[in-house]
Amino acid sequence: MKLTELFKAKKFALTSEVGPPKGWQTQKMLEEIECVRGKVAALNVTDLQSAAMRLGSLVTCRILLDKDFEPILQITTRDRNRLSLQSELLGAAAFGIKNILCLTGDHPVMGDHPDAMPVFDLDSVSLLYAASTLMNGKDLSGNELEGEKPDFCLGCVVNPGADPLEPQLIKLKKKIKAGARFVQTQAVYEPDKFAVFMEKVRKVVGDIPVMAGVVLLKSAGMAKFMNKNVAGVHVPDKFIEEMTFPKGTPEEKKKEKSVEIGVRLVKELTPLCQGIHFMPLGWDDCVAGIIDRLLNGRANH
Repeated sequence: MKLTELFKAKKFALTSEVGPPKGWQTQKMLEEIECVRGKVAALNVTDLQSAAMRLGSLVTCRILLDKDFEPILQITTRDRNRLSLQSELLGAAAFGIKNILCLTGDHPVMGDHPDAMPVFDLDSVSLLYAASTLMNGKDLSGNELEGEKPDFCLGCVVNPGADPLEPQLIKLKKKIKAGARFVQTQAVYEPDKFAVFMEKVRKVVGDIPVMAGVVLLKSAGMAKFMNKNVAGVHVPDKFIEEMTFPKGTPEEKKKEKSVEIGVRLVKELTPLCQGIHFMPLGWDDCVAGIIDRLLNGRANH
């Protein structure tokens, strides 16, 4: 089923994420994501993630469509003004891309071109509004669009671990009002705290699906880095200990443990939300492994 159909039927949805290559050739990327074909409903294509220059999200989404994957187009407001953003959205419609995740984006100083001039003409809320306006047949200046109106399934993000949480909830309410129809969260590693968050957020989103974000752990160092540098994300000590390996440990061993942790997290998060969004950071085979183990577990019961 398509992502929109899963949401409409109120069924649990699984999605994953893919970063376009640092170049124009996509064969390696396509080979890496082949393992999740048929296991996830859609693939979220990052838009110059961490403000690093890469192949564009829109063209990558079109390539995925041509390979029979359903893409979710990420669009950030960091690099484009409102003219370009609206044009990009129309380009998505022309390509048949319906799923759009609207983000503000990381500041260029965090990326590999720190001297790049940021734009931020719009933010994530006003980008959602712009997309909704296009769906109503007009641009932001009120000019009528020619032909058929675009049809999007608009998504937004929220950070359930933010402290204080109230500003996140206030902004999420604005995003929903602006047109968001699904929500993806920042990485979640503490299901008990996520349960408390969901009690609060349900009053804001109503029956709009919320997908819990799961970033696959690759090492103890990565976990410690996120704890120190990623706002609202806390990897518990138990996971850091599990991902601590002796020097020279094969990558496959690390992947096995990452899959084990992922399975446990998904099992605990599933009753609390309407979907899981995996962020594998290149370990797409681990996403496939997690899903296979979860499905086998159901079959054994």
